[in-house]
Amino acid sequence: MKIFIDTADLDEIRELASWGIIDGVTTNPTLIAKSGRPFKEIINEIFKIVDGPISLEVISEKAEEMVKEAKTLVTRIPQKYRKNIAIKIPMNSEGLKAVKVLSKEGIQTNVTLVFSANQALLAAKAGAAFVSPFIGRLDDIGQEGMQVIEEIMDIFTNYDYKTEVIVASIRHPIHVIQAAQLGAHIATVPPSVIRKMVKHSLTDVGIKRFLDDWKKVKK
Repeated sequence: MKIFIDTADLDEIRELASWGIIDGVTTNPTLIAKSGRPFKEIINEIFKIVDGPISLEVISEKAEEMVKEAKTLVTRIPQKYRKNIAIKIPMNSEGLKAVKVLSKEGIQTNVTLVFSANQALLAAKAGAAFVSPFIGRLDDIGQEGMQVIEEIMDIFTNYDYKTEVIVASIRHPIHVIQAAQLGAHIATVPPSVIRKMVKHSLTDVGIKRFLDDWKKVKK
C-alpha cells in the first residue's frame, strides 16, 4: 500500500520524505492556508521534494469553472512535474461532469469527499484516477468508515476499475492497518499519525537496554 502525507507543511513533508516512505501528497485550501506562505511557493517546493501524485484542490462549484481552474493549476506547475498533478474535485454532479472532461484531456483527478460506495463507483465510471473516501468523518457520525472501504474495494476488484482508492480522514495508526488489510491502494496520513506508526514502547525499551549493555562492555 502506498502512503501519502496529508499536509502542506514543507518541514514535515521534507522530514518524512527523508524516511523513504512517502509516495505522494494530498493538500487542500485549508492546509495551504495554515502554512502562511504563498500558494505557488508551497506547491512548487512540494513537487521538488516528492516524486509522486500531488493533489491540488479546486474551489469552484460549477463544472465549467472547475475545468478552467484545474487547467490553470496545471499551467502554474513546471512542465517536468505535471505528470504528478492530481486535481481534487468534489463528489457531486458538477464534479462528475468536470472529471469526465479532465480525464479525456489527460488530467488526473482525485474525487474527494466520498462517503459511500455508490459515490466511488460513479467517480470511477466518470474517469477519476483516484477516489478519496473520508473514513474518519464517517466514524464521527456513528458509521463504520472501513466498511465503505471494503465495499469500494470489492466493486473495483469485480470490474477491474483502474481508479485507485485513497483512504482519507485517517485518525490513528489502526486506520492505516485496516486500510492495508482491505487492500486499499493508498492511505493519506497526517504527519502526527505517521510518527505514531514508527513508535512502539518495546522498541524504545530494547534500544535503551542494548545501549546500556554496550556501555558495560566498553568499561
